[in-house]
Amino acid sequence: MTENYSTRRTFLKAAGLGVVTVAMSSCMSTTQMAPRPQSFTFVQICDTQLGMGGYEHDVITFKAAVRQVNALQPDFVVICGDLVNTANDKSFSDFNEIRAELTVPCYCVPGNHDIGKEPTQGSLAYYRQVVGEDYTSFEHKGYLFVLVNTQLWKSPMEGESKRHDSWLKGTLETAARKQSPAFVIGHYPLFLKTPDEAEEYMNLSPTKRKELLSLFEKGGVVAVLGGHTHRLIVNEHNGIQLVNAETTSKNFDKRPFGFRLWHVEGERPFKHEFVPLTGF
Repeated sequence: MTENYSTRRTFLKAAGLGVVTVAMSSCMSTTQMAPRPQSFTFVQICDTQLGMGGYEHDVITFKAAVRQVNALQPDFVVICGDLVNTANDKSFSDFNEIRAELTVPCYCVPGNHDIGKEPTQGSLAYYRQVVGEDYTSFEHKGYLFVLVNTQLWKSPMEGESKRHDSWLKGTLETAARKQSPAFVIGHYPLFLKTPDEAEEYMNLSPTKRKELLSLFEKGGVVAVLGGHTHRLIVNEHNGIQLVNAETTSKNFDKRPFGFRLWHVEGERPFKHEFVPLTGF
């Protein structure tokens, strides 16, 4: 990797929605410090997955979540993958139509249902066309938010996984030099209970997990947010908060439908509270 980097933001339009992507270039001669961190709130929505809990049900609950988020007016929303249950024109069109009703910025990452259990060039191209970039980053009030494609870790693709990981390493190296705390937003949890657990459907391989945890610790990551589990899982590892939260589609642990409201302020760990869906 090049020793110094600068961030160039490119604004794209996908399905009528603004999507921020970040590319790295080697034109900084000195490292600029990140702005002083400020307090703010954001919302974590998991697995809208239209069709998982019944298609019409999931449309209704996603709309309810959008109404409640608009009432709360956080700084932005992140949706942690599995936007739809079956990736096709109708499901993504419905997802984008509901998402467009949000009155705050919204950032999405892909899940296994969005790009396939074993993603292909075709499924990635389709997602990028109808939703937007499958990995990107943005800065907000002194923090860096890094949106990753965890499917490229779970089911590696030749070329794509290497490019993804090279981008991630460079992005976190820059954040560390700028002393900018980082949130990583993905779909799969790194682990369910312990960092040394065996791989299963719901988590990543021990080898990849160890590599990522080391990278995140060096890169100043303060939290890793995801979905996929359809049940609430809260862990901590060497000061990093790891939260895979409730869904709006179907929860295997019988918890109510809803989302997490994060309060980024004061000392870590940061507070996050469950907001149950109402009026659906």
